[in-house]
Amino acid sequence: MLPVPAALAGLLPRGGLVRGSVVSVSGATSLLLGLVASVTAGGGHVAVIGHPRLGVLAAVEMGAQLERLALIPDPGADPVEIAAVLLDGMDLVVLGLGGASVAPSRARAVVARARSKGATLVVTDGHWDGAEMRLEARVHGYAGLGNGSQDRGCGRLRSLSLAVCARGRSFQPRTTRLDVRSAQGRVEWVGAPEPVVPLGNVPFPEPVEVVGL
Repeated sequence: MLPVPAALAGLLPRGGLVRGSVVSVSGATSLLLGLVASVTAGGGHVAVIGHPRLGVLAAVEMGAQLERLALIPDPGADPVEIAAVLLDGMDLVVLGLGGASVAPSRARAVVARARSKGATLVVTDGHWDGAEMRLEARVHGYAGLGNGSQDRGCGRLRSLSLAVCARGRSFQPRTTRLDVRSAQGRVEWVGAPEPVVPLGNVPFPEPVEVVGL
């Protein structure tokens, strides 16, 4: 099992990312950065493919260990092949598809390799048939920018509120709210008061108004 931010663990059926699985991640990039930070901070090795604008500084502020992080911003014509190779030796491989779709037959071959190597594949920015779990994060609100008339719209964000939804083959879709807070050069994940709620037929919440602008 690969670790995730503690505030996110309660949303996942097994409290982390299952080794040998494929997870689709979409929405706010803070979620992806949190996963990368948690795995490297826990001693795991991570490769990130096809994310030239990855917020490495933000990941470090969340606790990421750069010596355990490999970046391949431009994987060339076949990023899926690079991901398949890196599954041998990495604990987590993040694959940015750049809007592309992967053929089901090829996806199955890569999944089989991930299982045999005990590595986890996170897919973003594209379609991957057969992902065991899908995580989506939406910005629910901000806090920390100037509240006064002279400071309105100025300053640095102190916190970001995310609505995170998890969907999977073996569990009912569920959602929760998490706060990502910055303090003294560190970024922490904090569970919001709302409990994890099964979605059922309730739609995933839309973003709400920005707070503190």
